[in-house]
Amino acid sequence: MVVDKNEIDSPTHKVDCFKNGIALEIEWNNKDPFFDRDLNNFRLLFDLRAISVGIIITRCDELQSIFDDLGRGKSYGPSTTHMSKLLPRVEGGGGAGCPILTFGISSKLYLEDM
Repeated sequence: MVVDKNEIDSPTHKVDCFKNGIALEIEWNNKDPFFDRDLNNFRLLFDLRAISVGIIITRCDELQSIFDDLGRGKSYGPSTTHMSKLLPRVEGGGGAGCPILTFGISSKLYLEDM
């Protein structure tokens, strides 16, 4: 960041995907504080006019039953990233002025191997 010809380091988390002012994060099975990091990063990058929107893709809570059926439920527990952990943060203003778009991958997209 440069202010009055003075350069100031302002470290941010590297965004998963970036193109044309759009920042995209994919949070599949991290601990839920990663959402705070992503939203704060979107806020900072938006304030610096580096992005115009932040997008987060994660899983819907309903996928837990599929993971349980597959015997993988313990790997995808309640403290990992999913929509019910993200939405309160977004609705609470976690991205500040940055427009945030969220996508939740639901069980409708699951196809069992045949």
